[in-house]
Amino acid sequence: MTALLMTSTEDTCDERRLMGRALRRLVPRSSHAAFGASATRRDPIDVLEDQASSRVAQLVPIRYGRMSASPFAFFRGAAAVMAMDLAASPVTGLWVQACGDAHVANFGKFATPERNLVFDVNDFDETLPGPWEWDVKRLCASLHVVARDRGFHRAVCDEIVAAAARSYRERLLESTERRTLELWYDRIHIKEVIAHFPPRYQGIVRRDIKRARRKDHRRAVAKLTTTARGGVQFLEDPPLVVHLGNTGHELAELQVTLASYRESLTDERRNLFDRFRLVDVARKVVGVGSVGTRCWVALFEGPDHPAGDRLVLQLKQAQASVLEPYVGASTFGRRHGLRVVAGQRLTQAASDLFLGWAESPRRRTQYYVRQLWDVKGQSDVLKMDAAKLGYYGALCALALARAHARTGDALQIAGYLGASDNFDRAVTTFAARYALINERDHATLLQAIRTGRLTAWRGI
Repeated sequence: MTALLMTSTEDTCDERRLMGRALRRLVPRSSHAAFGASATRRDPIDVLEDQASSRVAQLVPIRYGRMSASPFAFFRGAAAVMAMDLAASPVTGLWVQACGDAHVANFGKFATPERNLVFDVNDFDETLPGPWEWDVKRLCASLHVVARDRGFHRAVCDEIVAAAARSYRERLLESTERRTLELWYDRIHIKEVIAHFPPRYQGIVRRDIKRARRKDHRRAVAKLTTTARGGVQFLEDPPLVVHLGNTGHELAELQVTLASYRESLTDERRNLFDRFRLVDVARKVVGVGSVGTRCWVALFEGPDHPAGDRLVLQLKQAQASVLEPYVGASTFGRRHGLRVVAGQRLTQAASDLFLGWAESPRRRTQYYVRQLWDVKGQSDVLKMDAAKLGYYGALCALALARAHARTGDALQIAGYLGASDNFDRAVTTFAARYALINERDHATLLQAIRTGRLTAWRGI
């Protein structure tokens, strides 16, 4: 495979398009339909257990319990399994800053530092330079898995996936007409999100936007904290929320970690951070695939204010990307918090004001840091009808194409994709095939739980 942005700036636009087109002879677009689990394919449970070895042991059963809920829940937690499978799939050798876990639930609405609402990719734990095809296939496969979960007919599932693949391809083609700075400043504003959906859905979209605006740092404080002994602290909700002192970790260690985080901020943001003082810390279980990694929430208070002046930051452990065994180690070495932050800043149109990274003195654990909620909205794809899921999947694909155009050679990728639907149809076939493999893997997980090979805690 080749490196990110591998082309010479001396190549003309037409030459780069032709280079992309020439790749079709080596990797026909139809070849992307291929996927079949070989007899030598590694047991997916072994892959999950390997990940569990570096996680908090008492939390791993929560991860398995959450993954057992449905095929889509399994898919969300099985990025490492799919990375293993994608490594055997055909690629053109054109790289981007890959999300690494671009499933449909990892997109959403959030606020920029200027307090504008945008739609974008919003999960970067696995980000690493890698093949653009892998992100597209993970997104498309996730849509087929969701559509099957919803009970839609196979033809309807295919239509939903094809709409996303077409949306990605067309946005990539469109991006080739933009100047470099135009691409960098490009973002999907909330008005565009509303306009993307037909009138019958726009009322629901506006309602979701209002909900997202309410999910801010004040809501995080109101929901997660309580007043005790004259101050504010996190509500204890074991095993999901557990205070620092009950986890075997010490406040001094977290203070050193936060000092490391402070140094990752730019001068003006460091000045802002210094106006707050730490008042409480707890461990919090988040997500599906992330369960078991160390995740802390830290409560801060600012200068006295009659209405309260508080901030909640999330320190989430960053481990090696699931892509690393197949594309090579990160250029940041073991500094995976920095890897996540650098990838997020490259890919997202705008990032959280407090985004940074840190290293803990205990086992040199790596973290990335951001606000827990800073206006955050994610749509429940498992409640969408077929038409809305199709529009939503296409919206996610627009965001993914925008990210890839910023960090890869859009001209070569667009030249490869072309104006026909050959790639769309191939990826649609791949997604259907992979959804069946994912269902089989989910069944394998359920069997492992039934036989006692794995322990799962459900309902938490």
